Amino acid sequence: MKRILATLAILMAVATAAAAQTIRVDPVGVNVNSAGATTVFLTFGGISHYRPAEATWCGSLIPATPDLGQRCDPSTIFGSLPSRFDLSTPSGILGFTDIMSIPPSVARRAYQAAQRGEDSAFFYVRHFVNLLGGPDEYVVVICRMTDGTARSPFALTEVKLSFANDVPVLQLATGQALPAVKAEIAYNGTGRLKGRWEVVLPGDEPPGAEDLLPEASLPAERRGTQRRYTEVGRFNLFLPPGGHIVLDGPDPAKFPVQAQGPHMILLRIEASDDRESDSSLEAVGAGRGVLHSGAVAGFSLPALRYFVGGASGITRIRGRLNQLSPAAEAVIPAGQPATLSWTESQAAALLRVEIEDALGQPLLSALVPPGVGGYRIPPWLHDSASAVLFRWRVLELDSAGNLHGETPWRVFRWENRR
Repeated sequence: MKRILATLAILMAVATAAAAQTIRVDPVGVNVNSAGATTVFLTFGGISHYRPAEATWCGSLIPATPDLGQRCDPSTIFGSLPSRFDLSTPSGILGFTDIMSIPPSVARRAYQAAQRGEDSAFFYVRHFVNLLGGPDEYVVVICRMTDGTARSPFALTEVKLSFANDVPVLQLATGQALPAVKAEIAYNGTGRLKGRWEVVLPGDEPPGAEDLLPEASLPAERRGTQRRYTEVGRFNLFLPPGGHIVLDGPDPAKFPVQAQGPHMILLRIEASDDRESDSSLEAVGAGRGVLHSGAVAGFSLPALRYFVGGASGITRIRGRLNQLSPAAEAVIPAGQPATLSWTESQAAALLRVEIEDALGQPLLSALVPPGVGGYRIPPWLHDSASAVLFRWRVLELDSAGNLHGETPWRVFRWENRR
């Protein structure tokens, strides 16, 4: 009873603070996963002369005086929204959409606080800076901890694409069929997973960062504007409250294998109608109607790559050491993992991948066994390195450990670095 009364008191305090504010948010309260990640689509309205600033999760609130609303008690902060996960953007009539991506570390701290007897609800507080010199505003979303199944927003929390033979990049002869493709998907809530499989052909304009997002992660005016590529299959299935599914790809025979060059397989997820994921534009004065955001995600979806042309054999060409991707001066979309790929010679007993900044300072060195043909750059390099440009090469070692061959340095950068 005490916990229920405490929760009611919090709700009344948040409602009272919101009444004095000009910025509104919908939904104002959501069910979140207490044991993992959660993603929720939020719509803010009344952003006439404000600039969105930091977003923070915390266990309790204090008055934001002299500013408006309530802000986080500094002694109960669980974490802040990392800049790489900030997909907020202006939208509608003086509106603003925000993808609230709660990492597992925040959910864990909130759960531990509840175990100590503190309230089971915690808060997401978005700070808006007044550009006219008036008081800033703090807008609160209440996060209610649940098991992340039914009555939680339907959202994707992790997506992994792979070939059946588990190689990162395929090298195929012209006309040679691909192995089966699959997507392993972790999710919260329950709803319909709708979408399609597409292939980016040689010569097509590559997808940008926005093209790799699920449709539900976009504001209303950007939906339907993502680039379209060659469609090879569709899917529409109901995901029960389970949290994990393996989605089989289309018939491998449908993938194009005639044009020589690099190909990219895309998983395109369309927005679905899920009540728990709805965000009302009218409720916040940002437009008309309700925006359906089922199958939202706080990250770009991964892609698979395959190369057509050259010798037969699915995993790689055994001929000479050569870099495949990313291409020279390539720009990798923000939030997308970077995978280095190459071909190698018969003499390769071990490969060494080296990554440096543009000044030649070493950032990473990794050993890769022969036959893999690829290396996925760990996310921490993108997050922690201060470099704008990166360069990479591959060295081939023989069975005695002697240098057998090496590629030239090749430069790339991530799209969100300037």
